[in-house]
Amino acid sequence: DLLLIRPGSKIPVDGVVEDGESEVDESMVTGESLPVHKATGSEVIGASVNTTGTLRVRATKVGADTALAQIVALVQQAQNSKAPGQRLADRAAFWLVLVALIGGGLTLAVWLLAGASFAMAMLFAITVVVITCPDALGLATPTAIMVGTGLGAQRGVLFKNATALETAARIDTVVMDKTGTLTKGEPEVTDVVVEGMAEEEFLALTAAVERESEHPLAEAVVREADARGVPVLVAERFRNVPGHGASAEVNGRRVLVGNAKLMADEDVDLGTLGARRDELAGSGRTAVLVAVDGRAAGVIALADAARETSVAAVAALHEAGVQVVMLSGDNTATARRIADQLGIDTVIAEVLPGDKAARITELQQAGKRVAMVGDGVNDAPALAQADLGIAIGAGTDVAIETADVVLMRSDPLDVPIALQIGRGTLRKMRQNLGWAIGYNAIALPIAAGVFEPAFGLVLRPEIAALSMSGSSFLVAVNALLLKRLRLPEAPEAPAAEPAAPRAPEPGVALTRPNLRSTTRGRR
Repeated sequence: DLLLIRPGSKIPVDGVVEDGESEVDESMVTGESLPVHKATGSEVIGASVNTTGTLRVRATKVGADTALAQIVALVQQAQNSKAPGQRLADRAAFWLVLVALIGGGLTLAVWLLAGASFAMAMLFAITVVVITCPDALGLATPTAIMVGTGLGAQRGVLFKNATALETAARIDTVVMDKTGTLTKGEPEVTDVVVEGMAEEEFLALTAAVERESEHPLAEAVVREADARGVPVLVAERFRNVPGHGASAEVNGRRVLVGNAKLMADEDVDLGTLGARRDELAGSGRTAVLVAVDGRAAGVIALADAARETSVAAVAALHEAGVQVVMLSGDNTATARRIADQLGIDTVIAEVLPGDKAARITELQQAGKRVAMVGDGVNDAPALAQADLGIAIGAGTDVAIETADVVLMRSDPLDVPIALQIGRGTLRKMRQNLGWAIGYNAIALPIAAGVFEPAFGLVLRPEIAALSMSGSSFLVAVNALLLKRLRLPEAPEAPAAEPAAPRAPEPGVALTRPNLRSTTRGRR
């Protein structure tokens, strides 16, 4: 079905935008605080709110198949499941009921044998039965689990079961896949080196050729040119050279864009640009050479850029005492560049997808409790092998079988959030169990009249009933305090100061983050 979604309307189903552009509020589903831009081809999630423009959406999932329905199912599944600690608490609560009944009978018998009146002996016996609180013991764990899973769902962190919550609290090593997890998974221009012409002219000529290509690197160059606002030129006689680059005529000038092999085939002398190209390639970047009218004109370096919150995510994990390991199939230089940028010490590079699970096993054999963070597709074996599998950026596909935790957003900062929720939940479970056990250990002797001969301390049954209810109430309130758990937050982007635009000076780096540009030759 094709749906017309007007501004302010709630999107009823999961689907794909066929026409229109708008900003969509997905906070209810993903926890994303800012509206997300949607255009033709973008996926939309049911229950999100269209805010500004009109969209025509083709429905892809309805009813129980929608992301929201699956989220509800996962949360219910997690809240109904039992953690290992809860099973022990349930057994203890069962035996505590027997202890209360037997203890009441023994209390009656002992006081009668001690010469007390039947009324007094029965008073102590009833008080023992009333004050015993198996409810607090039985509520200690499920209340914490319910609040923990609900808190996670509000942040787009979905725990599949209570065991995942408890496991998350014990993780000491997080292995994160590089591409698509720590990085955006798409190339971005990092350096522009120009020789013999103005930088704006260089980018305009290069982008004109790259607009005719469908290569991901070409798209990145075009995005960079558009971002800088350079003039849009038209390329003619475009020719693609598979595996090497492309050529075209732009404003009567022949432009070559590609690798060193293309330049060699066209007898282009790279000169000093050859050394600059080798330097950029050696640092883990992809270097694209550009020649104009048979002369080397510049080098454009591209690399997979880190996500905006990756640095904060790694810092939050380190602050929590968790070791961070980056796993990548890329070469060592590329992996190390990203790791140094993010502050990751341990890098495992040049790993085939089938070998990732083996690397997880090696860490486990070294005594580590390992969480694996990946996209849930190529990383499925590693997700299954890890003590805790975390699928990041699941989008609308929340039914990833191999993962224990599903993160609705492609935000690495949700990883320390998941571990923090696990630790907070386990802490509340232990506090509740400690209170329930301590309460019964102290209350039973008082109720049985153990301190009556020495101190005259006697509890009435009505006071015992209030104490029992108060114990259960305190357990529930303590679990609700988990909602006040402090979770890692993304750092606020610094406000940009307005400045008058000026042309870059020769040899001076531009101030744009992660982008360096060097110009040599005529001004």
